[in-house]
Amino acid sequence: MPDEPLEPPASDATAAGDTDADIDTNPAAAQFRGMWLTTVFNRDWPSRPGQSPQTQQQELLALLDTAVDRRLNAVVLQVRSLADALWPSPYEPWAKCLTGVQGRDPGWDPLDFAVREAHARDLELHAWFNPYRIATQPDASLLAPDHPARRHPEWVVAYDGLLLYNPGLPEVRRFVQDAMLDAVARYDVDGVHFDDYFYPYPASGQVFDDDDAYQRHGGDFPDRAAWRRDNIDRLVQETAARIAELNRSSSTGSGRPRRPVRFGIAPFGIWRDRSVDPRGSDTHGGLSSYDDLGADTRGWVKNGWLDYVAPQLYWAIGSSTCDYAKLAPWWAEVVRGTDTLLYLGEALYRAGTPGQPAPWQDPGELSRHLTFTQDLSEVRGNIFFSARNVVQDPIGAMRQVITDHYQSRVRPPQRP
Repeated sequence: MPDEPLEPPASDATAAGDTDADIDTNPAAAQFRGMWLTTVFNRDWPSRPGQSPQTQQQELLALLDTAVDRRLNAVVLQVRSLADALWPSPYEPWAKCLTGVQGRDPGWDPLDFAVREAHARDLELHAWFNPYRIATQPDASLLAPDHPARRHPEWVVAYDGLLLYNPGLPEVRRFVQDAMLDAVARYDVDGVHFDDYFYPYPASGQVFDDDDAYQRHGGDFPDRAAWRRDNIDRLVQETAARIAELNRSSSTGSGRPRRPVRFGIAPFGIWRDRSVDPRGSDTHGGLSSYDDLGADTRGWVKNGWLDYVAPQLYWAIGSSTCDYAKLAPWWAEVVRGTDTLLYLGEALYRAGTPGQPAPWQDPGELSRHLTFTQDLSEVRGNIFFSARNVVQDPIGAMRQVITDHYQSRVRPPQRP
């Protein structure tokens, strides 16, 4: 999922629909319509660090209002992007995106505010976590002084200019779960959401140095790749079990009745190419979550660990290497017969962006995606990357989706 720094979203977007539109509550109309709201690098929100709480709140409200206006029903808010938190966490420091200084108290609780204001607008709020990423620079001394990565340097691997927690250490796996699920125990979020970052994307000439962890914990596996996949499998399975345990409790930490919390992951769109595995997709991407990221995304669905899966299908219909029209049916087959709901991640950020292939200069490309999947009953919705693009919509691609497919607001689907 791209999260490079870009210009902040406009705050005065023109309305695309009626903000007081009735919500169609017919279960047959249920559909997940979400947007990813990125905080890393201040990509979507806050527009810049160090603003007053009132300014940051007004910016967030404008984004939530835009979601309603675009007839969406869910916001996937990045609450832990760099091993820091958008809430007063006992495990990790305050997020740098708020004040510009990691660990500095912003003077308010953004996650509490976001949950309350989203629910007031009939929007679901899914808390988006990055389990292992610590920093997008390699110097641990630039982290907050009390950062867990500084207290436990043995947990950290430097790779390709990044600092990452080592997924191969059981103590790391437990810690990141504790840090993430603290938010679930204390706030009435609707979902726990991971994206595609597990083991890092491969970088030419770089080695992810987990030799010591592999020597200590990898003895029962045929090779390092199988051990790495097992590490991520354990993270996913254990997180699912702990969410189910929290769902059995009656209230959040504040005493409010608890909504059922769903667990979803938005993986890289290619599990494996068919050329290396007959169960794979008819793609030729040269990169796969299974082989390169330690992420057996198909297996997670088949094992029943996820409430929903939202593969990032960031390619156009007809792409010669990774065709949306081939990947969407492949994912539909993966979830068929399971209780995992399928939402498709859509590359709104590509629409109208200079340098993108010709299909992305056509405002109708994303609408065609939704038209194509109308005949795939397993596809239960879409998530658009990202909020600033939902607001700005430079060539009207989002507006075309609304005109063609979002005539009224609907409820998100519920897991069978």
